[in-house]
Amino acid sequence: MSPFRATAPLTKEWEHFEFTVDDGVATVTFTRPDKLNALTFDVYADLRDLVLELPQHEDVRVLVITGRGRGFCSGGDVEEIIGELQKFETARLLEFTRMTGAVVKALRECPLPVIAAVNGVAAGAGSVIALASDFRLLAESAKFAFLFTKVGLAGADMGSAYLLPRLVGLGRATELLMLGDKLPAARAFEIGLASQVVPDAELPAVASALARRLADGPALAYSTTKVLLTRELDMDLGSAIELEAMTQALLMTAKDHKEFYAAWTAGREPRWTGR
Repeated sequence: MSPFRATAPLTKEWEHFEFTVDDGVATVTFTRPDKLNALTFDVYADLRDLVLELPQHEDVRVLVITGRGRGFCSGGDVEEIIGELQKFETARLLEFTRMTGAVVKALRECPLPVIAAVNGVAAGAGSVIALASDFRLLAESAKFAFLFTKVGLAGADMGSAYLLPRLVGLGRATELLMLGDKLPAARAFEIGLASQVVPDAELPAVASALARRLADGPALAYSTTKVLLTRELDMDLGSAIELEAMTQALLMTAKDHKEFYAAWTAGREPRWTGR
């Protein structure tokens, strides 16, 4: 047990979605299939808190997010969120929008790889949760829809106007965020929004295989790669090169790098420990 963890126990059961850990792979499954896994205030808050807490789980090396039934996540529940927001004053509305943004910030700053296994529609906030993940595996029937303008709100929500242009370019991001039209899985792959598109029935197995590869690999190398990708988005080249130089020098002292050399000289596969 690390001496840098608090004495309070880590949360293992979450009320508003299913959470499991299996041999280094944590999985969050949205569990409102009758509403295409629409989000509630509680789901937002729990997801934010889980992602913030997850790096403290010593038994977790990768996070998979998916949905039960026909949808990944259809965004905020119209009745339970949008209807309730009509009653809020400005200060409380800002508290809500900051909470939703905190989910994305937590996903991007979490040092663990995050896989979105998009099994159906990913709309509104659901599309941004997938966008904020490191890998987006899409079933052939999946669709994206950044539909914020269709409910009279800015297409820029939860960091989407920051993240999306960096993946697909400003022109395509403008089209997706301004018009809010549905984006089929094949087109999402063409423009670089999807990492991979697979037949619907194969999505769980493909997501599991990628999660297994990440969980069994050099976890420290993966986590630092993600952290640097996130931090360097807004750096000049000189600052990025210096940060990478310092990081590589540090990782050259890590056990996994030494294990690579020992395995190479012995003619065997490395046994990664993530240390």
